Amino acid sequence: MGQNERVRAEFLPFSPPNIGDDEIAGVVDALRSDWITTGPKTKRFEAEFADYVNAPAALALSSCTDALQVALAAHGVGPGDAVFTTTMTFCSTVHVIEHVGAIPILVDVDPATLNMSPAALDAAIDEVVAGGILTPRCIMPVHYAGHPCDMHAIDAIAASRGLHLIEDAAHALPATFDGRMIGDPTVDGGISRSTAFSFYATKNLTTAEGGMLTGSTEFIDEARLWSLHGLNRDAWNRYGKGGSWFYEVVRPGFKCNMTDIQAAIGLVQLQRLESFQQRRRAIVDSYLADLDGLPAVDAPRELPGSVSALHLFPIRLRLDRLTIDRSRFISELGERNIGSSVHFIPVHLHPYYANKYGFAPDDFPIALAEYERLVSLPLNNQMTLEDASDVADAVREICDVFGR
Repeated sequence: MGQNERVRAEFLPFSPPNIGDDEIAGVVDALRSDWITTGPKTKRFEAEFADYVNAPAALALSSCTDALQVALAAHGVGPGDAVFTTTMTFCSTVHVIEHVGAIPILVDVDPATLNMSPAALDAAIDEVVAGGILTPRCIMPVHYAGHPCDMHAIDAIAASRGLHLIEDAAHALPATFDGRMIGDPTVDGGISRSTAFSFYATKNLTTAEGGMLTGSTEFIDEARLWSLHGLNRDAWNRYGKGGSWFYEVVRPGFKCNMTDIQAAIGLVQLQRLESFQQRRRAIVDSYLADLDGLPAVDAPRELPGSVSALHLFPIRLRLDRLTIDRSRFISELGERNIGSSVHFIPVHLHPYYANKYGFAPDDFPIALAEYERLVSLPLNNQMTLEDASDVADAVREICDVFGR
């Protein structure tokens, strides 16, 4: 492509972290304290995060992946059990099911949101029950791109089937469904619900690496045992003032605790989250206005009753309106100094899962068809409205040059 005035002078990265002086000062304070691993800052972060999402309790961990695995272990999920999740997710959602020895049962998605289809979920559970080999134990819905799943339908399925719910909310802080914060487990109907969040570098709130698990107090107490070697006392309770050297191992636990260095970042980021979200909302509104009416692009929308966390802005190309494929479209964005990505390569297309479970690409036809036209545009709280305009101009120009 030749140079023209519509090419940005500098590359626009897809999703850089937003770390300021207050986060740096918090880390320095932790480093200069007597405690840099799991200690008082982590405990405070857990309490403030739980309060933010209206959860009775929270457990800070080293990643969302670990939060999901700890939740499965706390429920006693293992060999012979079936866990139902979506194919449209990052591989870690499904890896943790494998790690505890259970069997992942993948489900196709709803074309409007790319979230787990309740109808497909119900059919998948029926198939497992009819097979009589596996025991259905958990549903693990993923709030894709930050937009909540249809939790009325999924809650009803979990309640009627007697299944645990472990929500993968890696993208969904802060999001609400029908007025309930994602992460709030207090819903009528007797459902056992926990929620895992990610604080990876690209997320709406970051601790560089890190995660959080929310749930009932009793569930989080059990999960906490699994998060640190199965010890009934963590280091803070052994080495802090008034602590006891004595401990017992009561579970074959993992090692996935958060450090106070990470929590120091999280405490500041949590205070900044509302301003972060205001910026994200402004960027999304700008995109929606600028891309409206573009015949080769379908933009994401929020469904009534849902408030998305706006973690990603995945457009879907109408490839029949273009003379280029998705890969060329992404290359053209790069030529115009616009970073982009694809979320996600469906799990059933990855060799490990395709080979182990015999998945064919068209086993999940909606996920496959939508994946082939997905492009995630930049969306982060460091972007300006001018940046968003540059991105929209680039998309429009590509569609003009390569439109049918």
